[in-house]
Amino acid sequence: MFTGIIEESGTVKSFIKHSTGADITIQCSKVLENTQTGDSIAINGCCQTVVSMTENSFTANVSEETLNVTNFNLLKTGCAVNLERALTPSSRMGGHIVQGHVDCTGRFIKREQLGNFYNLYFEIPADQCRYVVKKGSIAVNGISLTVAGITDNIFHIAVIPHTIENTTLKYLEINDYVNIETDILGKYVEKLLSVSDNKHRSKIDENFLKENGFI
Repeated sequence: MFTGIIEESGTVKSFIKHSTGADITIQCSKVLENTQTGDSIAINGCCQTVVSMTENSFTANVSEETLNVTNFNLLKTGCAVNLERALTPSSRMGGHIVQGHVDCTGRFIKREQLGNFYNLYFEIPADQCRYVVKKGSIAVNGISLTVAGITDNIFHIAVIPHTIENTTLKYLEINDYVNIETDILGKYVEKLLSVSDNKHRSKIDENFLKENGFI
């Protein structure tokens, strides 16, 4: 489990595809501290297992499923990625519960600058919109962020200068694809409210979450 508070930006040292997935090596420093083979590190919000390490890098085996669901297929040598080690029981919960299980990719479509602050807009698949509500949490490339608003299948986030400067958000260009993990809370609420025949689901929206004390 992760919090979505990025510890550092790393650099893709190599990305080698093969018949059953890929091997990715990330050059970094901070997330290697106290890390051992077998530990989990989130790369752009996607939970990966460290299979080998050097003094300044680690390697993970990427499954075919991960390649299909995330933006890893677009990664190249030299790309910057957000990194976070798995949560420990003594860590502060500064963001929200991020599993590292990416739901889909989103397309970056617009940037608005308001002084030092930014509004960033993303387009996501229509079937994921029911899990996104205003003032709710969402992970974009592993960064814990608050949804400032959503219209149809486009949501936007208000980003403070610290987040821009300390993550890969500053490198985003229009039409870039990012990894999206919606809030696990919405998925569990939806499951609990599903009718027995699983054909109709209760509507989960901002008003419902407010009325039931979730936001």
